[in-house]
Amino acid sequence: MQLKFLKIFCDIVRRRSFSCAAHENSISQSSASQVVHHLEEQLGVKLLDRSKRPFVLTPEGKRYYDGSLQLVSQYAQLEEEVQTLHDEAARRLLVASIYSVGLAHMSVFTRQFLAKYTKAQVRLEYLHPDRVYEVVENGEVDLGLVSYPEESRALVSLPWRDEPLVAVCHPEHRLASQRRISLEELNGESFVAFEAGLRIRSEIDRSLMAGKVEVDVAQEFDNIETMKRAIEVNEGVSILPQPTVAREIALQSLVAIPLKEKLVRPLGLVHRRDRDLGEIGQQFMQLLRADTKFVGNAKPATISRTRKTRKKLLTR
Repeated sequence: MQLKFLKIFCDIVRRRSFSCAAHENSISQSSASQVVHHLEEQLGVKLLDRSKRPFVLTPEGKRYYDGSLQLVSQYAQLEEEVQTLHDEAARRLLVASIYSVGLAHMSVFTRQFLAKYTKAQVRLEYLHPDRVYEVVENGEVDLGLVSYPEESRALVSLPWRDEPLVAVCHPEHRLASQRRISLEELNGESFVAFEAGLRIRSEIDRSLMAGKVEVDVAQEFDNIETMKRAIEVNEGVSILPQPTVAREIALQSLVAIPLKEKLVRPLGLVHRRDRDLGEIGQQFMQLLRADTKFVGNAKPATISRTRKTRKKLLTR
């Protein structure tokens, strides 16, 4: 039995009118009458007593109306629940970010985005770079924010912006008073490095090698927040993305020195090729890529291991 027929029958009884029910359901009055006739034929009973004006329900019709009304109501509720779930899913965006991008930029940006798109739901999680690629590829999140973005068969990458890399040191370090330095001036310095295996470590190593610069790697970390804490206690100098030290520069706990060589860290977005980001995802990407402000009010991230021994590194 079609639920549409049951709804029409219930509307006829509720309105006590074939014409009104027909209008509500965008059918002709004749079609509404045929629906009732079809139901009566199928059941083998009279549902309406048409000898009276207006018509009245027979005892069988009353029972059938009560049961049909319950079914129609339950189905309408089910449709609403399913549509609500769909709408919530369409408004929800799951984003994974590397620590430095998320902590330096995303808190302020997300608040601005949610203020503009009040029905959106954005959940952020901060992960190791390899994990960001993994959760995006596995479909656990919709969008990934990474440095040195890479494409693959499964993933599309989009450029976001380039962040200048600068030398960072303690305010009492001998280089702190310099307005600009070359990589060569870092030769022999105690160095707070990114953990081996990270793309940014490889890029910095390559630049140092090109300048024939040898640094003394004192400590290695997998996140910028811990690197900054090490520099603040004068454990060494480092090369970091300028926006990530904005807060410390403002507090005068660190000094950032521009490099004569142009070094940048490219930031980008990755998502699955076969997944539609939907309206919210597109709006998030567009607004993010239009955002050119650097945000530096970061919070501490997960601390990595510290190397206990110092080693000499002639960069690759």
